[in-house]
Amino acid sequence: MNYTETLAYLEDLGKFGINLGMERMEALLCELGNPEQKVRMIHVTGTNGKGSVTSMIAGILLAGGLRTGKFTSPHLVSYNERIEVDGKEINNEEFALAIKAVKRAAETVVARGVAQPTQFEVLTAAAFLHFALQKLDYAVIEVGLGGLWDSTNVITPVVSVITNVSLDHTDRCGKTVEEIAMQKAGIIKDGVPVVTAAEGEALGPIQAMALFKQAPLYIFGEAFTVQNISDSMDGQLFTLSAGNYHANYEVQLAGTHQAVNAAAAIVAAKIASKQDARITEEALHAGVAATRWPGRLERVARKPDIILDGAHNPAGALVLRKALDKYYAGRKKHFIFGMMGDKAVADVAAILFRDEDMIFTVRADASARAAEPEALAALLGEGAEVRHDLKAAYQEARSLLSEEDVLCVCGSLYLVGEAKKMLLSL
Repeated sequence: MNYTETLAYLEDLGKFGINLGMERMEALLCELGNPEQKVRMIHVTGTNGKGSVTSMIAGILLAGGLRTGKFTSPHLVSYNERIEVDGKEINNEEFALAIKAVKRAAETVVARGVAQPTQFEVLTAAAFLHFALQKLDYAVIEVGLGGLWDSTNVITPVVSVITNVSLDHTDRCGKTVEEIAMQKAGIIKDGVPVVTAAEGEALGPIQAMALFKQAPLYIFGEAFTVQNISDSMDGQLFTLSAGNYHANYEVQLAGTHQAVNAAAAIVAAKIASKQDARITEEALHAGVAATRWPGRLERVARKPDIILDGAHNPAGALVLRKALDKYYAGRKKHFIFGMMGDKAVADVAAILFRDEDMIFTVRADASARAAEPEALAALLGEGAEVRHDLKAAYQEARSLLSEEDVLCVCGSLYLVGEAKKMLLSL
């Protein structure tokens, strides 16, 4: 298969949807020679922030001179974004080769009676295979959905991270925070240290699983804390304290929450450093400071400021609104908003919007899951206007902005991806 044929194969696999369980993944990796066992890995889950933490840990390892892979999802513009080595996306030729090898393995296991692997399982296996062939020192792996039954949960990492837990994917992970926390805690392995920023009712299930697995547990607010020094759209400066350790760190990601994410990443890397002296204090600071993570409070233009944010659940919406109110206090806020219809649209909208905001509703993407803009506008009330073309909505909103205003394209990572593609074409 060439690259174009690879993309067509992956899109065709999309019809199998999400099918949680480990049998297909285990069979697929066995057929490939278990590449996931050939690279040291760090595993990251959580409701929000897991992509940022994954990127920060990968950045720290890279700053230490270690050959480092990173697997994240979903992508914004191309599948290649999901698989990185040493900070660079996999190229088209390597991507096609990896997917071709996994496709052959999938055909073999299906012939033996195993169910067809899903798109995400194929991508995950391709990442593991590519990382093994690249002979990496480490790979940092972001969970796709939940934890316990996620296809990435075949690995035994050197450290696990659970960023936080709130309501999302309630159709698959549980109806309560406690049930979702149990799914996230499913990545905890026997004796493997765990770092978490979870709190409240989410913490109990994580503590129980860590105790059952005899896994050392490092809890934000207990084992480590942060004290913010400064906070702006340009980034955060904060003090991390962990026992007798106190150090100032800088992260160039917007949002006060990123100080907590950075602290979790640093503590995880410090745990890994106990087995690897190449993860130095200098690497901790340089790696975090160099991290970029697109699509989350990402400012893509100034005067007026234009922000992309994939806030697709209530917790993410709260973080976004707090940031906008803090960084753009007293300034007019304009939105282009689109979400998937199976998400908590009403809850997100109630948190995100104010009566004085100007809102254009659009489809998040072309999929059947995307909520219709008319339905979104009806939910939002008089302040929302329907637009059927993202580019036209963007250009109209842009024409209404003064230099002091802010435009936020938000509601779904799929919409953020479409916006990125659109901006690249302008």
